[in-house]
Amino acid sequence: MADRNLLTIGALFVVIVISIVLYAAKVLTDYYILPAIIALFGIWLMILALMQRSNPERYGRGAFSYFGWGLLLIAVGGAWFIYSYGAYGPVYSLALILLVLAALAIATAFKRK
Repeated sequence: MADRNLLTIGALFVVIVISIVLYAAKVLTDYYILPAIIALFGIWLMILALMQRSNPERYGRGAFSYFGWGLLLIAVGGAWFIYSYGAYGPVYSLALILLVLAALAIATAFKRK
């Protein structure tokens, strides 16, 4: 199995390159580069969770931990995108973050049972 730390560094560079290309293509503005990087890296963490589940490391994080952090990063990046839309953008951003936290709390409760 490949070294997951080195794989993650490579994925981070790919995520940054994708964000720069989207900015150069005028898909993203200055304000949205960082949330795009955060959300795309969250997707990578969810992929890493699948890799961890299929071939777990002995002393590494569990797949649920990677999946949870990935979901949180996607929610933070998505909330940042939503924040600037309309008068209710901040409310929707907060609702998205709280919804993801609630889902993770419920999933953790079922996992421990």
